[in-house]
Amino acid sequence: MRKHSGFTLIELVVVVVILGFLAVTAIPKFIDLTDQAKQANIEGMAGGFATGVSLVRAQWEAEGRPQNGSSQNSVNYDGVDLVLTSENQADGIRPGYVTGLTDGATLGGGFDAANCEEVWLNILQQPPGVTTSETTLNNDDSVSYFVSKSGTGETSLCHYHLKESLVRDGNLWQAPDSNALTTTGNSFTYAPANSAVVIHINQQ
Repeated sequence: MRKHSGFTLIELVVVVVILGFLAVTAIPKFIDLTDQAKQANIEGMAGGFATGVSLVRAQWEAEGRPQNGSSQNSVNYDGVDLVLTSENQADGIRPGYVTGLTDGATLGGGFDAANCEEVWLNILQQPPGVTTSETTLNNDDSVSYFVSKSGTGETSLCHYHLKESLVRDGNLWQAPDSNALTTTGNSFTYAPANSAVVIHINQQ
């Protein structure tokens, strides 16, 4: 007769213990890699965005600081006419930084989240999908960033939040609170008054 042998109870316990040990040590590593990927994403986008802003300004300077028919600083960048900031030394606004397609040159009331979205879509090559609407954020899978705006004049800031780093309530992504734009999720800000691009990392 052939004798069949299997695992003993002790061997099975040892295997379970080893698997448990591997899970305890490996899972945090994978979680950490996810956080690192989110951080790398926002850092890469911020770097590309800052480069785009600089290229627009450089082209405007190289062409002799042209203006459009409305006497706004403007430049045709990659086939698109962009409006740039108008100089206001008293308020600390430097000239030549992109504010959108049609308005926002003085960073007054006409400069809003839609301008921030226009900047994103027109200075980046093949930009990820963005939206200023929380509804679209939750219903359009092609959207990767949420755009908002704070401040006015020289304090105006465009906020670009990585969707995957925002808070979720059930199956719904939550738009960042207007009072916590730099302390929610991973994002970067663009200050058109002086072209500053600043990264904000807040892992969720």
